[in-house]
Amino acid sequence: MGNQRTLDILKKIKEGTLSPEEAMLKLRMEPFEDLGYAKPDHHRELRQGIPEIIYGEGKTAEQIAGISKAFLDKGQSLILTTRLLPDIAEKVQKSVPLKYHELARVGIIGEMPKPDGIGKIVVATGGTCDLHVAEEAALTAEALGNEVVRVYDVGVAGLHRLLSRLEIVMSARAIVAVAGMEGALPSVIGGLVDCPVIAVPVSVGYGASFHGLSALLTMLNSCASGVCVVNIDNGFGGGYLASMINHQ
Repeated sequence: MGNQRTLDILKKIKEGTLSPEEAMLKLRMEPFEDLGYAKPDHHRELRQGIPEIIYGEGKTAEQIAGISKAFLDKGQSLILTTRLLPDIAEKVQKSVPLKYHELARVGIIGEMPKPDGIGKIVVATGGTCDLHVAEEAALTAEALGNEVVRVYDVGVAGLHRLLSRLEIVMSARAIVAVAGMEGALPSVIGGLVDCPVIAVPVSVGYGASFHGLSALLTMLNSCASGVCVVNIDNGFGGGYLASMINHQ
């Protein structure tokens, strides 16, 4: 149940059009719904301010569509699904009005909200190979009501590219820095800005990169203050955390 639906119930009690007993029954029925294969959490937005987001990997098209319909039936205006493969997305689209972003592997039902965050979130990448993770972060942040500026392909192999965008980078309220290989980009950015930098390691690189582990360890050992790290390829986690920072 979203905050608006809860407020509507409280207003009806105040107006006398809904008894406290009826309101209690509505509230008790709302926390989650048992679909057999999933239990959609309808109280997530009430507790955390953000509705539950569907993790698509490992779910069938029927399961994703069913969960989406459950959220739609409860009045959720925007539904985000991450890690959604193209063939699954195509099947889901036959049941619900899902818009698919193939690069990010993200599906969105509903209209993107107008930004209501305090400032801008910058999503930066070391290289073009990092775009799939960066776009997951950027779309997540936009879906959560943030203005996002993309600063792509500004890795340390050509540092002048980052320095040419320094004004926008230094004006951000939060930065998601996405990089594979040695993962140095977040440390460089962290030494230039006064806002939190969320480092996202990417499983891109040759053998000794160990599918992103090398970048992860570099980021965890960053000597720049204010750098935090999410899991390998977790663009969603980076975008989500940046949104929380931008709404504080």
